[in-house]
Amino acid sequence: MQSRRRFLKSGGVLVGATAYGLSGGALNAHVAANQRRFADIPLQHADSHQDAALTRIAFGSCLHQDKEQRIWDAVLAAQPDLFLFLGDSIYGDTRDITFLREQYAKLARNPRFHKLRESVPTMAMWDDHDFGENDAGIAYPIKERSRQAFLEFWQEPRSSVRWSRRGVYTSRTFGPPHRRVQIIMPDLRFNRTPLTVQDLGTVRYEEWCDAKRLAGAVIPGPYARCTDRVASMLGEEQWRWFEQQLAVPARVRIVASSLQVLADFPGWEAWINYARDHQRLIDAVRRTNASGVVFFSGDTHYAELSSLDVNVPYPLWDLTCSGLTEVWDTDVPNANRAGEMLREENFGLVEIDWHSEDPEIRLQAQDRFGATKIARTLTLSQLGATPEAQILSGR
Repeated sequence: MQSRRRFLKSGGVLVGATAYGLSGGALNAHVAANQRRFADIPLQHADSHQDAALTRIAFGSCLHQDKEQRIWDAVLAAQPDLFLFLGDSIYGDTRDITFLREQYAKLARNPRFHKLRESVPTMAMWDDHDFGENDAGIAYPIKERSRQAFLEFWQEPRSSVRWSRRGVYTSRTFGPPHRRVQIIMPDLRFNRTPLTVQDLGTVRYEEWCDAKRLAGAVIPGPYARCTDRVASMLGEEQWRWFEQQLAVPARVRIVASSLQVLADFPGWEAWINYARDHQRLIDAVRRTNASGVVFFSGDTHYAELSSLDVNVPYPLWDLTCSGLTEVWDTDVPNANRAGEMLREENFGLVEIDWHSEDPEIRLQAQDRFGATKIARTLTLSQLGATPEAQILSGR
């Protein structure tokens, strides 16, 4: 099956921090402030809490270790309190663990990436290419060794439960009760059962794509909805953990997913491919009365905003930002797309205004120059936060 990587394009323009109004002195001050603010927490520590409140969170995915990664200048200029890697931080695509480690080493040597790691606390999840193989799941034969390489690279403490779980899923909460943000990062690779492929008869997928392209139609990926009731991306053990996380007290809950959560139906890897998991996710939000849920996602090599307001406890939003270096220009279907796709290097930036009477969450996709190209402002009341819940949270 043809990989999406064959369609990829890349580009970028070098823009220094000064161009964004952030001089060397200002940048150094921001770095020092973040180091003081988060000095007592490691870069990764699963299921933990930090008292510093978050107001600016950046995220991204799909970063090729062999490229210049010029977008980090714009990310640093945004001065985020936290950066979330949503997968494909390298493109390994191998069953040779030595080669996979070499790709991490290349990334570590990139001066722009190194500056990001020195400046901003990070949390990371893998997707298929840093897991180790295109579109891979439970059957990937070196997944245990891949997990070790991943956790070592992201400096996960040896005391962390991530070393012993069936997967590298993790969560963390930040801030006092009235400003608490929860980050939930599910692992969509380690336990994921096989994908279901579209039945195209005797026609090759590439030929099918060519015909749609000539007709001016959108081009879905090769995958179909999996209706098998035992099929899952998370696996039962991780599902129990995930549902428990939704019951943890928090005002804003960010589910940081390596794959799109609300897109319907791109035909590439996404939550919608696993019908039962997709419904279980929505039911879990409803059943636990989890307000404030917002989805971040990656993988696609374009940015977009998706929304679902039917048969959900409150309108749900999914900001997809991808990629940090990778760009794809093919038109892909998504019945829940809100607005236009952004087909250039991009990252996500989320600003939380805790000072508003009804706290606001501003979702943004920014380009490599730091310009906002997609934006949507939500309030906590729009995300199911009732006045009673706000009083109980201590606001």
